[in-house]
This record gives sequence, C-alpha cells and structure tokens, in this order.
Amino acid sequence: MLPECKALANETRLRILEWLKDPAASFPAAADTAGLGVCVGLIQQKAGTSASTVSAHLAILQRAGFLLATRQGQWTYYRRDEDRIRAFTERLHRDL
Repeated sequence: MLPECKALANETRLRILEWLKDPAASFPAAADTAGLGVCVGLIQQKAGTSASTVSAHLAILQRAGFLLATRQGQWTYYRRDEDRIRAFTERLHRDL
C-alpha cells in the first residue's frame, strides 16, 4: 500500500486535510498568517484530541507529502501541499 494511502486511512487525518482546504471557513477566528497556514493549537481544538495525537496525525500527513509545515518562533503552522496532493490524485487516477 502506498504511504499516502495509509496516511488517508484515518478519519481525523482526512478531516484535517478537509479543514485546511479552506482554512478561512474552517478556522474563522484565525486569519491565515501571511500564507503560513493554521497553527497546531487551532487544529487540536477543532479535532478535540490531545496535542500529542494531533501532532502525530500532522507528522504522518507531512511525511506523506500532503502538508507543509512552517515554524515561526514557538508556533508551527500547517498548510496543504496542493501540488503533491494533485500529483497523488493524478497517479491514483492513472494507475487505478
């Protein structure tokens, strides 16, 4: 199984990707900080899980190539890597 598929085999990780598709709608209280993405704390609050669980989910999505992380001081911001997501879906379409 492709590592990308394993990353998508969890409902919380799928929801995180959905939320980050439209961060302004999913996280209305927080502006997208100069294109950096959404901070981990907001993702954790929305997911309703512990910080360590959300961090593990984000790490899996990042290793699979679906997310980009930017560290700014003590904060880490996540956003989708649309090019990698598009390449993955095109590969699925082509190979399946």
